[in-house]
Amino acid sequence: MASSTAHALPRPMRADARRNYERLLTEARRSFAEHGTDASLEDIARRAGVGIGTLYRHFPNRHALMNAVFQEALASLIDRSRELAGSDQPCGALVEWLGTLITHAGEYRGLSQALMSASHDKSSALSQCSVPMREAGGRLLERAQRAGHVRQEVSIDDLLQLTNAIALAAEQSSDPSLGERLLKLTLTGLRP
Repeated sequence: MASSTAHALPRPMRADARRNYERLLTEARRSFAEHGTDASLEDIARRAGVGIGTLYRHFPNRHALMNAVFQEALASLIDRSRELAGSDQPCGALVEWLGTLITHAGEYRGLSQALMSASHDKSSALSQCSVPMREAGGRLLERAQRAGHVRQEVSIDDLLQLTNAIALAAEQSSDPSLGERLLKLTLTGLRP
């Protein structure tokens, strides 16, 4: 006899709901790339061919939609951290991964600021992005610290805030190499 307290598995989405979900994600990606992460949710819903209520049924707020949009990129960033974890140059691996973060954040105007805000708000849907990134980067940082290439007091939270700040500065500039230059300039202060 099954217990009444057993947790039920979530029901799979109906085909029409799944299509709406995918169209909303496609339009959100396009709108965020064109207009930044503060793009109109009403416009996203309209372009997806659904009402705003449908958008909110799938994504209760902007951060939930942003989280869904960035899951593919997040998986790529985590995969890249795993590849770099075997590098014979731990500090170089960490720097490369941080540069990848800056490049990713630069794809959507406003993402860096949203991630910086979400890092302090554990209830934000975007914290679902920052927690796995923190863990992935933390492993790279620990390797670099064990190798004696990064000071022990440096934390992954510091580095993530730093990369978001660099990405935010680069977002405001017309110089496409600014982010990379700022990262290199800043990280010279990490060495003991």
